[in-house]
Amino acid sequence: MNSGGADSRWESAGSGGSAGRHAVVVGGSLAGLLAAHVLAGHAQRVTIVERDRFPADADADAARSTFAGTAPRPGVPQSRHPHVLLEGGQLALEALLPGFMEDLRAAGAPRVGMPEDIVQWQSGRWFRRVPASTHIHTGSRAQIERLIRRRVLANPSVTLVEGTETVGLLGDASRVRGVLLRERGDGARGEQRALAADLVVDASGRGTKAPRWLTAVGAEAPHEETIDTGLAYASRVYRDTTGTLGADASAAALGFYVVPNPDQPYGVVVLPLEDGTHLATFSGLRGDEPPTDEEEFETYAKRLPHPVVHRWMRDAEPLSPVSGFRRTANVRRRYDLPGRRPAGFLATGDALCTFNPVYGQGMAVAALSAVALRDALADPRRTPTTRRVQKALLAASRQAWDISAGADKKMPGAVGNAAVVRPADRVAGWYLRRVQERTPGDPVVGRAFRSALTLKEPLSALFAPKVARAVLFGPALPTPEEPPLTREDGDA
Repeated sequence: MNSGGADSRWESAGSGGSAGRHAVVVGGSLAGLLAAHVLAGHAQRVTIVERDRFPADADADAARSTFAGTAPRPGVPQSRHPHVLLEGGQLALEALLPGFMEDLRAAGAPRVGMPEDIVQWQSGRWFRRVPASTHIHTGSRAQIERLIRRRVLANPSVTLVEGTETVGLLGDASRVRGVLLRERGDGARGEQRALAADLVVDASGRGTKAPRWLTAVGAEAPHEETIDTGLAYASRVYRDTTGTLGADASAAALGFYVVPNPDQPYGVVVLPLEDGTHLATFSGLRGDEPPTDEEEFETYAKRLPHPVVHRWMRDAEPLSPVSGFRRTANVRRRYDLPGRRPAGFLATGDALCTFNPVYGQGMAVAALSAVALRDALADPRRTPTTRRVQKALLAASRQAWDISAGADKKMPGAVGNAAVVRPADRVAGWYLRRVQERTPGDPVVGRAFRSALTLKEPLSALFAPKVARAVLFGPALPTPEEPPLTREDGDA
């Protein structure tokens, strides 16, 4: 792979010439594991370099471990908080790892139908709980990561190097030729070792050091686009003792969801986990962040527009301390733009495009990016140059960026070089406000809106003729006046 097409050493791997080729993936979370899985079809060896050490899978029951008692890996501090697998990500994972969704269900991951399984409030209205038009999986990140890791590392071409940091790149501004490694715990004076590679993929996540590595070899760091609302959130695990939430009763809800907006900045999501507990997460903006003190955490629920969550939390059994998280800015690194950057280097996952986690897009985008990598490398019509493949990876994250960044730039106090609201944003915003006003009560608009939000369908689904007629000419249909704690019959 190269930036301009003159060096064809990596291209031969895409057409069956993988002998001797070595790819290094920096980071062993979802994006890195899935990238390694794809690259194993184009290289003789793939090495995943991970700074942490993964917990050993002692037996098949490891996938059902109690979330409240599971310590997150240091490199993934957000793992204590909600992770949802959107339908677009489910389809991508199934395309990459056939049978994966069956494995996930067998491991006990909750499957939540939207809107029928969730008591949801948004923009002053409760959603009708009509039959689901989409499903999300709400188990822990650790569970999904463990199942993917087991499948990917079963390939003998893929090797995992744990407890090792990547501290730099080998090569120069024209081509990357490997990475510099150091075992963790050695400190700044620890001995470094070189690992040669024909391709390096940065999947090291939100805290990537790749821009610094690139400048160290004489290349240019990418331009970064940022939007930061100052949103923070805090989470705690509970066991439902009220019978309000549960999967067994035919009319029960599985969770709560209060969606923040510019006029009402407080949010909460309560979702089921694989061990039968529920994870409750509050969100708030800069200056009024959810507290990590246990008593104050429950009091924070009184800020919500309805007391239903506070009542539930008051009677539920807390099972964990409160954990906070504040690094929620949207950041997009534009490696696709022209610049002095080397061949043989790619970025994917959060190292390329990081979203406000409140939208739950990260795991789905990691899977969609791996599909984009697979398709770009296998495309018989085009030579997979570095820039061409990097553009494909960015395109895989574009819809998620448009959703999260588009919503966040409207929030009060949003800052960053991409937070400017343009005239085109105002036009789109007018239409999307009408969509959101009709989504809670109109099954036609709701189905289209959910298909776009879950990355299953493109945003153009919101402009399909049937949907556009309802949005432009139809009224906002009635919705429940109080939290709908029972499902209703009807079409989604």
